[in-house]
Amino acid sequence: MQISSVRDTLRELRDLGIENIADVHYQLPPEELTAQTLALHQGCQTDTGALMVNTGEFTGRSPKDKFIVKDQLTANSVNWNDFNQPFSAEHFEKLYQKITRYFTGKPVWVRDCQACADPAYRVNVRVITESPWASLFAYNMFLRPSEDELEHTEPEWTVIQAPGCHADPAEDGTRQHNFAVVSFTRKMILIGGSAYTGEIKKGVFTILNYLLPHTQNVLSMHCSANLGKDGDTAVFFGLSGTGKTTLSADPERKLIGDDEHGWTDSGVFNFEGGCYAKTIDLSAEKEPQIFQAIREGALLENTVFFPGTSNVNYADKSITENTRVSYPLHYIDNALEPSIGGIPKNIFFLTCDAYGVLPPISRLSPGQAMYQFISGYTAKVAGTEAGVTEPKSTFSACFGAPFLPLHPARYAQMLGDRMRAHQVNIWLINTGWTGGAYGTGHRIKLSYTRAMISAALKGELDKVAYKNHEVFGVAIPESCPGVPDELLDPRNTWADAAAYDAQAKDLAGQFVKNFEKYAAQAGEEILAAAPKV
Repeated sequence: MQISSVRDTLRELRDLGIENIADVHYQLPPEELTAQTLALHQGCQTDTGALMVNTGEFTGRSPKDKFIVKDQLTANSVNWNDFNQPFSAEHFEKLYQKITRYFTGKPVWVRDCQACADPAYRVNVRVITESPWASLFAYNMFLRPSEDELEHTEPEWTVIQAPGCHADPAEDGTRQHNFAVVSFTRKMILIGGSAYTGEIKKGVFTILNYLLPHTQNVLSMHCSANLGKDGDTAVFFGLSGTGKTTLSADPERKLIGDDEHGWTDSGVFNFEGGCYAKTIDLSAEKEPQIFQAIREGALLENTVFFPGTSNVNYADKSITENTRVSYPLHYIDNALEPSIGGIPKNIFFLTCDAYGVLPPISRLSPGQAMYQFISGYTAKVAGTEAGVTEPKSTFSACFGAPFLPLHPARYAQMLGDRMRAHQVNIWLINTGWTGGAYGTGHRIKLSYTRAMISAALKGELDKVAYKNHEVFGVAIPESCPGVPDELLDPRNTWADAAAYDAQAKDLAGQFVKNFEKYAAQAGEEILAAAPKV
């Protein structure tokens, strides 16, 4: 058994009810975890030295199987909905007994790690897994304490992940055999039936989204962030696939983090110690920093080799479109450590508008910013169902509804207060289609999007002329360095202006309908920022 020199791991596992295990592997380095995964035939190595695994039945999160224990602590504070589903304390205890007994006679991997780069808000997390590669994921994604820190800290939260432990819905109160259950009273996350590592990451994100705003007045955000040479912080909100990771990985700026942050009275800090990037269609030309990060120690999920080689075919989506890689933050050359920046000067809301309606860049008033933040819009292209070519709108409040235990209005109010107090510039960036909707138009070039963001960051859009979009009301710059003028107004890029107007009217209607459920909590300024149908 590989036991820590600074902790009595066996005793601590017994205290949790995990007894009679075959082996305990504590705090192993990446090279040992990789070697164990290969020896167990649970993965293979790529030509760059990265470890590649298949997560099995689940290749993404399962939101319908995520629960929060409803008890005295959470009953009146959690916003109960389709994402925050109540779970009884009694059923939690049953699952807890089941998952701890499951480890009997099996090897266990234990990792002590931390969340929150700002020491004032740091949370100690213990991650217990049944595979070495899941422990590698935890190593990559969370902060890595030193031996001295381990000796003087105690785990506050415990995550137990056992993909082989299946629930019995009739007995355990789950929907099906897989589950991810959070208990704020027990300070514990139980994950079973699914090997998808994103459940670990998002479980910890969920607890921080409750604790920080609810108890410490810190705005938790589903966003990436970076820092300019002059010390200016930029924040990028956006749902999966809109470009958060890609656009924040700017060689001219220091990367604070790519997905999850907190905003305090003094600045922004990263929750994580790594990146979890999508790899579908990844190339060295388009995303060189992510591409170069996929080396020894990185963990690829659900990717496929070119036949007869150990070279990854990043275009292959035969397992899933949600192919992923995790790696430590320092694998990005210009990562900022510690991952703490100042008060944001610019905030970008990223959307992949597959309808081709929204401008590639526009400036928002405070009211519009709050409306767009609460809406959390993007449009996804259905590439997984044969014959389906129409875009599908997705609205996810605060660009992260599945991970927000509190009411969206709480986060929106906190963002609004900070935007006004610090006079932050707010931009809406469409990384999706132009010249028509998906199937007719084409995706906006990444080089143009980068040029627009660069111009905004450098203040080059402060003095140009603007015009307001007739339906959405956002301010469109009439010129931008490095971008053709005709691209800036989406209506001008369509061959049929009347078809554009009809599409814009339809999308505006979707916004208005979606916002109905938030209207009661929204003030006049926000309501006035709704698109004109």
